[in-house]
Amino acid sequence: MTTILEQGNISIHTENIFPIIKKWLYSDHEIFLRELISNAVDAIQKLNMVARSGGYSGNLEPEIQIAIDKEQKKLSISDTGIGMTADEVKKYINQVAFSSAEEFVEKYKSSADQQIIGHFGLGFYSSFMVASQVEIDTLSYQEGAQAVHWSCDGSTQFELSDSTRTERGTTITLTLQDDELDYLEASRIQQLIKTYCDFMPVPIKLDGEQINKQKAPWKESPSSLTKEDYLEFYRYLYPFQEDPLLWVHLNTDYPFVVNGILYFPKLKPDVDVTKGQIKLFCNQVFVSDNCEEVIPRFLLPLRGVIDSSDIPLNVSRSFLQNDRTVRRIADYIAKKVGDRLKELYRDDRQEYVRGWQDLGTFVKFGSLNDDKFKKQVEDILIYRTTWQGAGNQASTDAPEVQVQSAEGDAWQDVSPKPEADGTPSYTTLKEYLERNQSRHENRVFYCTDEVTQATYVELHKSQGLEVLFMDSFIDSHFVSFLEREHPEVKFSRVDADLDETLIDSDKSSEIVDPATNKTRGEQIKELFQQALNKPKLTIRTEALKTDNEAAPPAMVLLPEALRRMQELNALLQQQTAQFPEEHVLLVNTAHPLIQNLTKLSQGSVLQSSGQSPSAELSTLICQHVYDLALMAQKGFDADGMKAFVERSNQVLTRLTQN
Repeated sequence: MTTILEQGNISIHTENIFPIIKKWLYSDHEIFLRELISNAVDAIQKLNMVARSGGYSGNLEPEIQIAIDKEQKKLSISDTGIGMTADEVKKYINQVAFSSAEEFVEKYKSSADQQIIGHFGLGFYSSFMVASQVEIDTLSYQEGAQAVHWSCDGSTQFELSDSTRTERGTTITLTLQDDELDYLEASRIQQLIKTYCDFMPVPIKLDGEQINKQKAPWKESPSSLTKEDYLEFYRYLYPFQEDPLLWVHLNTDYPFVVNGILYFPKLKPDVDVTKGQIKLFCNQVFVSDNCEEVIPRFLLPLRGVIDSSDIPLNVSRSFLQNDRTVRRIADYIAKKVGDRLKELYRDDRQEYVRGWQDLGTFVKFGSLNDDKFKKQVEDILIYRTTWQGAGNQASTDAPEVQVQSAEGDAWQDVSPKPEADGTPSYTTLKEYLERNQSRHENRVFYCTDEVTQATYVELHKSQGLEVLFMDSFIDSHFVSFLEREHPEVKFSRVDADLDETLIDSDKSSEIVDPATNKTRGEQIKELFQQALNKPKLTIRTEALKTDNEAAPPAMVLLPEALRRMQELNALLQQQTAQFPEEHVLLVNTAHPLIQNLTKLSQGSVLQSSGQSPSAELSTLICQHVYDLALMAQKGFDADGMKAFVERSNQVLTRLTQN
């Protein structure tokens, strides 16, 4: 016969606490299983601590068993932990430990998505979200302890009595509500264990079979893990994804506790870089799919796990963002990421270069947003370059660039050279400036679109001018950042203007009409002004230096200041930047086509009824040359493209007439 030891009311400060628990404690009822298993693991770990201190010498056998009884609508969670005495049940179960129940009720009514693990003493009470009755059978590890049975039907009344339990530990049995019976399905339990408890340090069994991985790689020493261990863990977390570029193992217990593994993924066009993908754990218990408030914003695209018991989980996001400990954890994570990047740059620059297309986004974004991180990585920012070592004309007089290692005991050559596998050359800004000091001191030529600016790049290369490719989506902002960081350096996009070394000033000023004393450039300028009739278009004529006919007959130049102002205005108005109406058409007077065009125009005779056939063709060719220059800059809208096609047909028709 069962002896009832005590009956009474659970000690709380408000009568409506259980309705609040059922409706508002968690946004997802499934969290109850995470909470109960967390408690079970805690009980097992407490027993381990007692055993290590010599207070218990029995067999530990850590294990959690989950049992399903569909007929009785019961779900039970059993542990082999420390157990409880009757007094401990009264203390830890009957007294809901928080200072003001009313304050708690008001707080959680308005915030259903906040997480609680071990806070307010309410982890156990989450079971009432799904159960109509909750029972506890427990036996303390203490010698001579009496087993205890506790039951509650979801009201504030409980019953405490003797139990027939003979094994140390605790069993929580839930009689599920009719609308919560999906938790009696083995597949549902397995899915929840995988989501929330897969890395708990205790075996969790269902029907005698272990259903959790148990081992948490981020809790292991980095020296004990192989490359394959890290990759296997990544593939488990993010199946069907390409392998990551590299990873960072976090492991510190002072002045805060943080463990984790962060991976640099290969970035895809469909990846939302503003959305966090790092999983947050607390003592190996899964908490959230992202921890956007815990890590620096520029590291949001990283993947992996962060586990910390020092991150408050029962507070608002705004509180997290302003919490001092959280900010220090974020700084620690940023520093570890920076250290890992510097390590890779120092030890395996070839691998660093291969991953730069993806890594560069993190590094540049971090430099823009975090001064500490910027100082940490400023020497490892690299840029793809047209320079190809000794075989490139730009490097003829360039010194070999060397830097000292982090230890300060050796110098190594880090000048960019093409890799054997065809990987493009990369350089730092410092290397670029030192290499080109004698040719164009404190000036950087850069390209933002390798396709549309290919002509301009080739023109620079033909005269031995090195060009940096800054063509990622972040580089439009990053160029301005570099200008602020290096005010003594002028950054010029290859299509903004032409360096004097690209122009043959003698040919441009050559007199070709003694009667009028006009130069070739003046004649050609008048010809294009008359043919195009665009008041806002500035026409320049220059003889470009080139040894081949690859240089175009004309180029559109976009003045740096004007172009940037238009791009900024488009950004502020959230519009696509339009091609600027005010731009420069630079006509290459040294090109054979332009020279032939001059002869054609000189042979034309303007008649009173209109233009002569040769004058009309000359006008069409001028327009066609301008169209080709615009096309290289993607300067056409729909109407412009239509007009270009029509003029092209006219030119070809005229050229094929007898």
